[in-house]
Amino acid sequence: MASSSQQYVDQYAEYAMEQMRLYGIPASVTLAQGILESANGKSRLAQNENNHFGIKATQSWINNGGRYGLYTDDKPNEKFCSYDSVADSYAHHSRFLKENSRYSSCFALSADDYKGWAWGLDKAGYATSGKYAPSLISVIEKMDLSKYDRMVMEEMAAKGLKPGQGQGTSYGGAVVSSDYAFPLKKNEFMLVTSPFGLKQDPCNPKHEQMHKGIDIKCNNEPLLATEKNGKVIAVNENTNTPGGKSVTIQYEREDGTKMQVYYAHLSSVGVKVGETVNAGQQIGISGNTGTRTTGPHLHLGVKQVDADGKARDIDPAIYLADIASKGNINIKAMHNGTDILEKYKVENPESQTQDREITNDLDLSLTPEDWMKKLLSSEDGGVGMSGMSADPIMDMVITMFTSLMALATTIDNKSEEEKMAIATESALNRSIDLTAVVPSMKECYLTISEGSLPVLHTNDGKENLSIQLTTNDMNRLNLALSDSSLDETQKQQRVSSVIGNMIVNAKMSQTYQQGMSEGQEQGMQLK
Repeated sequence: MASSSQQYVDQYAEYAMEQMRLYGIPASVTLAQGILESANGKSRLAQNENNHFGIKATQSWINNGGRYGLYTDDKPNEKFCSYDSVADSYAHHSRFLKENSRYSSCFALSADDYKGWAWGLDKAGYATSGKYAPSLISVIEKMDLSKYDRMVMEEMAAKGLKPGQGQGTSYGGAVVSSDYAFPLKKNEFMLVTSPFGLKQDPCNPKHEQMHKGIDIKCNNEPLLATEKNGKVIAVNENTNTPGGKSVTIQYEREDGTKMQVYYAHLSSVGVKVGETVNAGQQIGISGNTGTRTTGPHLHLGVKQVDADGKARDIDPAIYLADIASKGNINIKAMHNGTDILEKYKVENPESQTQDREITNDLDLSLTPEDWMKKLLSSEDGGVGMSGMSADPIMDMVITMFTSLMALATTIDNKSEEEKMAIATESALNRSIDLTAVVPSMKECYLTISEGSLPVLHTNDGKENLSIQLTTNDMNRLNLALSDSSLDETQKQQRVSSVIGNMIVNAKMSQTYQQGMSEGQEQGMQLK
């Protein structure tokens, strides 16, 4: 069984490596400090307050709404910072060192010089034990923690960057630079379910409304500040409002303008009005609160406030494109298969509010079928099917599902833009309408779900059936769909025939089971 120290390292090594990427603090030193300061995460301060580095609450921390706990250290009832998570403790520890001038000499050292950092922290008075540096070095060398420094150094060098100036992963995927971040942790893309502009009101489909933001699919996910030195100017905890729980962060520009970034429908808020936040810092958790929401998502809005105080809503895609360019962030914002940031990107952006010539051409690099597969196979969109790449049955399900969607939209003569929208909706709902493929049915659709085979739902005007497909059913459908010798009309006829046989067999099975049940009842009566 691993020691308590090793268990601590296994659990928090990635947190320490992340801080090394963002601030240049050796991961080995951060881990060793965490081990010593928190007693391997088992101290009262760590257990009760998620405080792993013994950082005390300053008056500024308290004035900005920071929580604290009372503990005896050098004196009785001293105030120590209290955090929502251990990740927040690691992030605050890095900012504490970076923003405190007495530790400035440490940041002049190489990020893999753990001995120099250990002695630098000791001399600057981080701890009062008098033997802090030797203790840190002993832990680092005994547990070979410097290997984490080497891992980050090699990773950053491969990108042409150094620790403290490059991209991070923010504990699992979000690309974050030291100064810029995207609002969500994603590996490749954010799924935008509703872009900026005029759209049908989801709460009243008979009306149109101006959507002053973008909606991003997510469910109980960490939300991040997007720039350094942001100020929290508004927090709403009232769920009985259109946007529910929300946070607004303001970033000032050198020309006197301000950018206000608004996060709505949160499940919880992790910051207070007046608090300063930095890129990649968690400010809350996404959710589904508010009176104008139809499902879990983040509504992200952006306002530009001119130097004279005049404010206007801008497309958040413009803002995110600028953040991506400045922070070298490669995450996309995908809406119906198209990266909505691409039309705003320029090589040397002067301002995210600068008027730019844009186009609305559809990105044809992805087919509707490819786009649906991407959604269903990736965790980024929040609708992915787990285990797709490792499970041949799941791979068969996705192939059949996407191919049937493509066939149905082709038969209905949908435009390419409509096909992409249907692909998105079908992936979100995990359901496709096959009525056009099986015209003999009043209604026919296929659904998929985690851990079970697809289910075909039919209505011929007289009877509703729900038929769970077998692997043989899926094989027959996939053979018809992949037959390159057939045109679309012939494929439709072949698929319709396969589905028709499934319906006949299901009805026969149903009749047989009813007969058996009636026979058993009669037998019971005779007895």
